[in-house]
Amino acid sequence: MNVVIREFRPDDITAALTVWNEVVEDGIAFPQTEILTEDSGMEFFMSQSFTEVAVDTLTNKTLGLYILHPNNVGRCGHICNASYAVSGELRGNGIGRAIVSHSMEIGKSLGFKILQFNAVVSTNKPALKLYESLGFVRLGVIPDGFLMKSGKYCDIIPHYHIL
Repeated sequence: MNVVIREFRPDDITAALTVWNEVVEDGIAFPQTEILTEDSGMEFFMSQSFTEVAVDTLTNKTLGLYILHPNNVGRCGHICNASYAVSGELRGNGIGRAIVSHSMEIGKSLGFKILQFNAVVSTNKPALKLYESLGFVRLGVIPDGFLMKSGKYCDIIPHYHIL
């Protein structure tokens, strides 16, 4: 695998939707419940400060993607937020680490000072391990802050990293 992370292009929409919607459908990590269509997906990805895709240049397969945008406005507009999606069949191969690290660089280059995650689900052990290894700081626990697809509530753990 030869992974390149590059800016999202309109011709990436079908592959990007496949990866993004897989995470939404799993119902264990993203707060969204609605599946993106080609139209809503294009609008969503293009409305972000940055949308990047991780592509295997040998197969031209989209492996993952991320979105980056302000976490808030005005006096808190220097804090960004990001969401990451990696194809289920490829998790555990370093793609998540690559796109999180890339988003930190891009966030800093866009003038953001902090990257904050509002809702890391406590059962998402690979993400928690990754964020810890990259130096993210846990801000505490919000009990029952996430409704799993199963109907069970799980804690969420906000994180931040100074860029």
